[in-house]
Amino acid sequence: MNNLHTHFLLDPSVTFLNHGSFGATPKPVFDEYQRWQRELENQPVEFLGRRFTGLMADSRAALGEYFGTHADNLVYTQNVTISMNIVARSLELGAGDEVLTTDHEYGAMDRTWKFLSKEHGFTYINQPVSLESREAFIESFWAGVTPRTKIIFLSHVTSPTAVIFPVAEIIQRARAAGIITIIDGAHVAGQIPLHLDSLGADFYGGNLHKWLCAPKGAGFLYARPEMQHLLKPLVVSWGYESITPSASQFVDHHEWWGTRDVAAFLSVPAAIKFQQEHDWDKVRAACHELVKDAQTRICELTGLPPIHSASDEWFAQLAAAPLPADTDIIALKSRLYDEYRVEIPLTTWGDKKLIRISIQGYNTEKDIDRLLEALSALL
Repeated sequence: MNNLHTHFLLDPSVTFLNHGSFGATPKPVFDEYQRWQRELENQPVEFLGRRFTGLMADSRAALGEYFGTHADNLVYTQNVTISMNIVARSLELGAGDEVLTTDHEYGAMDRTWKFLSKEHGFTYINQPVSLESREAFIESFWAGVTPRTKIIFLSHVTSPTAVIFPVAEIIQRARAAGIITIIDGAHVAGQIPLHLDSLGADFYGGNLHKWLCAPKGAGFLYARPEMQHLLKPLVVSWGYESITPSASQFVDHHEWWGTRDVAAFLSVPAAIKFQQEHDWDKVRAACHELVKDAQTRICELTGLPPIHSASDEWFAQLAAAPLPADTDIIALKSRLYDEYRVEIPLTTWGDKKLIRISIQGYNTEKDIDRLLEALSALL
């Protein structure tokens, strides 16, 4: 794999091992983003008043082809948190109902479900799961299903622990049991293959600014055609009761939020093209080997095993490693950046302290060496 650092705008003085938080956009994709912004400013009425619908449809068509679904099953959102809020706030849940998830979920979504559970009286359950094997995960999670389970909400790739969950099997079981599935795919697009129609989730949201490397402010929501009628617009605007309805009420209700910058959405095809032109399957494979090496070396340094069984199927370009229990993660994170210019997240998950390593096409073995040098000195 040829290193791609020259294609990105990242500060060369920083060892950047935190692509997973906000991503990073390649120069040609960022140029396309700015081109769309300038085109909007050149004639705002023409752009938003007459061209918007067609431009967005073209961009959704490219995204639909990339994800293996029809464009009308997708709408653009600024990020996955908005996508998940659209779904969570639409579904009518009440006392006696249960929403089942895991103890690995992203903080913003945990807060969303907890907030709504207080508002509407349903129960939100964070089920502990086994990471001994894929089969053990499925059985330990499914043990939390009861006759009151109405919703299963799962991350496809977890944020705090960087684990790939076997969501396809859970979705299949849930469909047979009449349970609605909502999947948080924040870290999926561009990192692991995704074919939405084959996966079969009822609702799936994701970010495009992370591993697909689109500009900030590009996310999406997918809704299975049979389930789209359940969704209510998070923002009611002109698309609701549209005087010129399109073929998709889902798109009409959720695409137009009023005046906003849609350049990030329109730049998504350029992000897809960039990865295709740079043979991204090989890039991902090389990144996986690099992050695997990083996780192994950190675990050897600390003497602590990973939180999951020894299998490559648990992670792709994003991996976590445990740190000693007495680690002051706030102080360590600050020293890693201030003294070594290493940008990397450290988190607390349950009673464990974790360091999460992101590897993208611009990273090299030297970046891992720098991280290990810093950890060896500071731990």
